[in-house]
Amino acid sequence: MGNRRSFLRGTLLTAAGLGVGAVGADRIPHWCGWDRPPLAGGYASAADQLTELRQPEVTVRYYVQTDEPVVAFTFDDGPGPRWTPMVLDALDEARIPATFFVMGRNLETHADLVRRRLGAHEIGNHSWSHPDLATLDLAATTDELSRTHEVITRVTGRPPTLMRPPYGHLGGSTLLAADSMGYDIVLWSDQMRERRYQHDPAAQVRAIVDSVRPGSIILAHDVGDERRLVALRGLAEMFDGLKKRGFRFATVSELTALGPAQKAAGSQNRSRR
Repeated sequence: MGNRRSFLRGTLLTAAGLGVGAVGADRIPHWCGWDRPPLAGGYASAADQLTELRQPEVTVRYYVQTDEPVVAFTFDDGPGPRWTPMVLDALDEARIPATFFVMGRNLETHADLVRRRLGAHEIGNHSWSHPDLATLDLAATTDELSRTHEVITRVTGRPPTLMRPPYGHLGGSTLLAADSMGYDIVLWSDQMRERRYQHDPAAQVRAIVDSVRPGSIILAHDVGDERRLVALRGLAEMFDGLKKRGFRFATVSELTALGPAQKAAGSQNRSRR
């Protein structure tokens, strides 16, 4: 077995232009992963500290498989005083629920801005300070999420059950932290393209209205620079256009409940009664 491993190691290094004879077995590059046990992993490993696991799996969801014309709007990075009130006003006017993936430090700073306005909406965890969680170890990732979990629960009275990693970057440490906190992970299937439509806001509206399909999860931002306005000023038109297509709106958790797995679980529970 030892000879076979040596052969494979030499073959792979040679293929990469790094033959063992030239490099030396004691100088194998760190990035190859052969200078440490293969399951010890790096900062992003999902094979460490498995005794802490709570769930049999962590769901990573881009959209929900459903034939029902339902869509979920999500807003990242807030809350903030510039754009969050505008977004909440548009949602209130259209009587539409949404899911906000908040940064913990922003929610702590601007809690009074949203405290009495989140009743119809879902709040998810988007980390404390918006680092790339895929580059952090489990302890640092857990700290980012735990601090945010605490402030969301304190401000809203509802502990979050969903998280979205900043930039949509996933590492193994993020999966382990999400598992330990009982989170499922939410990404997106459609998103605002403010740079692309910077000088054509109407095209941004059409892009969302035309591209949405049943089960879509749409990414937008309620904090950022001026380009966010390309999308945010068009929210009312997007809502109206999607309503004309027959769509209704839901939080991510409400949308998830329409998926086949959740429907099957609901049917089984009813049959047991």
